[in-house]
Amino acid sequence: MTTARIETVVVDGLALANEIRDELARAVAAHRAAGRRAPCLAVVLVGDDPASASYIKGKRRACERVGMDSLERKLPASAGERGVIAVVEELNRDAQVDGILVQLPLPKDVRANAVAEAVLPAKDVDGLHPLSAGRLLLGEPGLRPCTPLGILEILARQGVPLEGAHAVVIGRSAIVGKPVGLLLQQANATVTLCHSRTRDLPALCRMADVLVAAVGVPRLVKGEWVKPGAAVIDVGVSEVDGELVGDVDTEGVLGRARLVTPHRRGVGPMTITMLLRNTLAAYEARGA
Repeated sequence: MTTARIETVVVDGLALANEIRDELARAVAAHRAAGRRAPCLAVVLVGDDPASASYIKGKRRACERVGMDSLERKLPASAGERGVIAVVEELNRDAQVDGILVQLPLPKDVRANAVAEAVLPAKDVDGLHPLSAGRLLLGEPGLRPCTPLGILEILARQGVPLEGAHAVVIGRSAIVGKPVGLLLQQANATVTLCHSRTRDLPALCRMADVLVAAVGVPRLVKGEWVKPGAAVIDVGVSEVDGELVGDVDTEGVLGRARLVTPHRRGVGPMTITMLLRNTLAAYEARGA
């Protein structure tokens, strides 16, 4: 029996991100009109990785667009863990700074977990502090990791029902896989968290109403893995023969999925936008 072809929506994450940024800009403008200072995001860059420098530039432009201030602290790769943490602690004490983000990856001699723990939880706009993770696990209010927040926002704005849905997440990282699974559970979805040792992954994927691929394996998810009418979120980005590709075979899922996010202009712009939203939330919570 042939499955009827479905008109698949390819989500324009950049357009959606710009819509949300306009909303954030209005909120920031309202604070400024009330005589308050602008929210401020501080970004720490360690080393001279070109990709990281490009990401920082994008975050600076995003802050400017919504009327937020941004502060950048650049350190040499030789700064070491103590040097990075010293800068983080300085930013913790700065009353003009509302959010702190330490750009990853860090040099090999700097433990990312140690740096994340050094960030004041109230300024943890990346949502990576153990206290932030614990609040997420317990369902208590707090700052959440940005990419998972962006995924939930895409699903919400595309009208994808989550209550009672079966969500399958491929990938169990602390940055995307685990937190997005918890957020989906809190939206009353039933979640299956998969990983490299999961048996019969295609069969599990075919049961998913919502499928999130965040494992970093190029074009892992094939069209025949997708349940007709499912929402497919592609988080992964890998380079294959000089070309950037996602975890999902996008062309293969067209005509089967209800929607799919492309690896370009998909989840990426939403991640930065949720960073701005977290910064605004941290600012408002502090009553700055």
